[in-house]
Amino acid sequence: MAKQTWKPGNMVYPLPAVMVSCADKEGNTNIITIAWTGTICTNPAMLYISVRPERYSYGMIKESGEFVVNLTTEALAQATDYCGVRSGRDVDKWKETGLTRGESNELMYAPIIEECPVNIECKVTEVKELGSHAMFMAEVVSVQVSDEYINETGKFCLNETGLMAYSHGEYRSLGKQIGTFGYSVKKRKK
Repeated sequence: MAKQTWKPGNMVYPLPAVMVSCADKEGNTNIITIAWTGTICTNPAMLYISVRPERYSYGMIKESGEFVVNLTTEALAQATDYCGVRSGRDVDKWKETGLTRGESNELMYAPIIEECPVNIECKVTEVKELGSHAMFMAEVVSVQVSDEYINETGKFCLNETGLMAYSHGEYRSLGKQIGTFGYSVKKRKK
């Protein structure tokens, strides 16, 4: 297989496309779409988001020290895109997208997005200014999940929510299951 060499860049795809809801201490709220997010640690539960300092949400998160990562679905693709290409300085993204502000369990300022199947409430523990972006490292302080995806045994069926991802400029559905964790080494029944 022939290869081309390109200049250094981030080509780790697909990524989660999440809507991050945030607020300042005066009660102004916003939604920003983020693809640069991920797990940092399991115990304590921690994640990060990376935000450009010129973004409207950057100052809100820095001031309040909190945000909510709201997982997105195929049904929320248009709202997710809109919240990534419009600035909260210019428009009320809640109003324009029809998304509903909900109450956080543990945060003082940042709301959840009711339409999202998972809302991950986070408190910032550290901010790393890294150049084009600042990385907000945060502890997960609460997680809310939609009842409609909890089956009769009490299992949360996350993969039935229609989660979407962002890959090289495109929003993509996740597609069919091709295996489960550990399936490559699982002993086969005879």
